[in-house]
Amino acid sequence: MEFIDLKSQYRQLKPEIDRRIQAVLDHGQYIMGPEVAELETQLAAYVGVKHCIAVANGTDALLIAMMALGIKAGDEVITSPFTFIATGEMIALLGATPVFVDIDSATYNLDHTRLEAAITPRTKAIMPVSLYGQCAEFDAINAIAGRHGLPVIEDAAQSFGASYKGRKSGGLSLIGCTSFFPSKPLGCYGDGGACFTNNDALAKLMGEIRVHGQDRRYHHPVIGVNGRMDTLQCAVLLAKLPSFPDEVRTRGELGALYTTLIRDANIAVTPPCVLAYNASVYAQYTVALDDREAVQAQLQAQGIPTAVHYPLPLHLQPAFSGLGLGVGAFPLAERAAQRVLSLPMHPLLEEADQERVVAALRVCTTKP
Repeated sequence: MEFIDLKSQYRQLKPEIDRRIQAVLDHGQYIMGPEVAELETQLAAYVGVKHCIAVANGTDALLIAMMALGIKAGDEVITSPFTFIATGEMIALLGATPVFVDIDSATYNLDHTRLEAAITPRTKAIMPVSLYGQCAEFDAINAIAGRHGLPVIEDAAQSFGASYKGRKSGGLSLIGCTSFFPSKPLGCYGDGGACFTNNDALAKLMGEIRVHGQDRRYHHPVIGVNGRMDTLQCAVLLAKLPSFPDEVRTRGELGALYTTLIRDANIAVTPPCVLAYNASVYAQYTVALDDREAVQAQLQAQGIPTAVHYPLPLHLQPAFSGLGLGVGAFPLAERAAQRVLSLPMHPLLEEADQERVVAALRVCTTKP
């Protein structure tokens, strides 16, 4: 059983992927070739925004978004402590301070009811994460941000394809940032990412920042980075994008089936809580349970791969020790980090595979 089956997906899409890659090899424009603009147009239309800026990876997307907003040393950016390190890492890289707000224990996303208390005169942006493929509470977050005149950046690295109250992830705030890392629901064959916005000025600036701050060849009005997405990666995404809506639908069905099987099994495993107005893309199907390491080892022994997203919240990472936040600072994030376990999830997963996973979970979690 595969945790994520990229090989089988490639076999299904091989003719179009190969055709797209060969076209790039034929024209030889490996940097900022025509596929880049073509992909940006299609992605912007999919998300429902005016602008998409293709960038080198999801981490650069966050960095470029914050650079465009002028985030600098001495500023604070509010985010979640329960996420991949890139979210907090890019804040710190700019010399700003990540200010963490504990999570909602059901969805694992930033708890918007705790948000306003974290805002200070040094706060310059709010960057919620849409974790595991489910969007955060953007209506409430945007309303709070609006009252304080703060921009919101959506970290949609795990939620591209998801919807919140009928609106696509990536288009839920001033800037949306996503990743096309191979394991993501829409993944390329290397690194890739994108920024989304309806703001013309920000789109222009982010487009310049990704090319060393360049507005025309060898003319650099602002400091930037080498943050372009390679043409070959854009070609892969262009080959995958037409079938992506079907993948999103399949992921939703697989997630719902997992949840039904777990509930019907009446076992001590908590399935994901997807709110009624959210459509999760299930970048991960992540459950919560006790004795995680023991269960994970037993599943591995039966040939069932799993993963932990994430075993240590950001405030307890050595890289952020300078913040002076110890155990107990964000108890809900800390408890989640001890209990979450991601099960195999990809669009080619068979119902029999899911039944096997849940049956194994039943054995692993049943106490003698």
